[in-house]
Amino acid sequence: MTVTLENSLEITVPAHKEKERIDKFLAGKLPSVTRSKIKKLIDEHSVSIDGKAVKANHIVRPGEIITVVFPPALPHDLLPENIPLDIVYEDDHLIVVNKPAGLVVHPAYGNMTGTLVNALLHHSQILSGVGGNTRPGLVHRLDKDTSGLLVVAKDDLTHVHLARQLAERKIKRVYHAVVWGRFRKPTGRIEAPLARHPKERTKMVIHEDGKYAATNYKVLEELSLMSYIELKLETGRTHQIRVHLSSLGHPVFSDSTYGGRGRQLAGLNQERTAFVSRLFKKFNRQMLHAKTLSFIHPVSQEEMTFDSPLPQDMQELLHHLRSSRGV
Repeated sequence: MTVTLENSLEITVPAHKEKERIDKFLAGKLPSVTRSKIKKLIDEHSVSIDGKAVKANHIVRPGEIITVVFPPALPHDLLPENIPLDIVYEDDHLIVVNKPAGLVVHPAYGNMTGTLVNALLHHSQILSGVGGNTRPGLVHRLDKDTSGLLVVAKDDLTHVHLARQLAERKIKRVYHAVVWGRFRKPTGRIEAPLARHPKERTKMVIHEDGKYAATNYKVLEELSLMSYIELKLETGRTHQIRVHLSSLGHPVFSDSTYGGRGRQLAGLNQERTAFVSRLFKKFNRQMLHAKTLSFIHPVSQEEMTFDSPLPQDMQELLHHLRSSRGV
């Protein structure tokens, strides 16, 4: 059981809990907080039981009430930038933003400006800090060339609660995509573990030793050479949708990383090759959009659902495909 106070959490150790160090116990209960952050909280006496600070090697016991106090976020060196944002919803605790394709979500080495985080820092003076100094507020992410909805936390408690919903698969995320080919079945489920590519570290691969991942799909419309589909995530691994669809032989249209561009021209006749080549020139990003986002508000406990219309480029692509069914 977890209770939210003004700037802290109270976590009750469940009955019949096996022996476990408190740092490991908290790591399981607070998936958005890094091990190093938990260690720092304990070292700074911000973790207590019955008002007494505990050490990292304390063994939790059933019924104990653990209090975790979150200090204000530390300052960072990131530059706030006046980059336009499509804010779908905002209150004192969180922001829901509709990210355009082409916008990197957070700063990284060699790319510290021009990101969604830089834009958020200009928009809001307060963002949660549990995700680290380069990812303030970010509960989850979208790839650079994926458009759609993201929820951002303004304070650490909101971040922790949303991250737990994410870890417990209570946040519902629905994507729409245009993919190559036609499916044998109108609905299906893809279950395949994902891991980092052993040589290309920016890519993911299906690997038996990877992390569990599951994606559900539904065909919305069959089109010329392609399909327009809906996807519901059970898990949220890096590049999950793109890798899973590619493994079925249905890569996302124009996804150059996972086979959605050039190699799809093989075997097409002259007319179809010319048609697809024109589409590649006009639509040069993966056609994947995070359309619907649902979660329980950490403070009001209200179930909130947001929907984002398809961006203009995806609408135009669908128009081209619907107008060229004979190709």
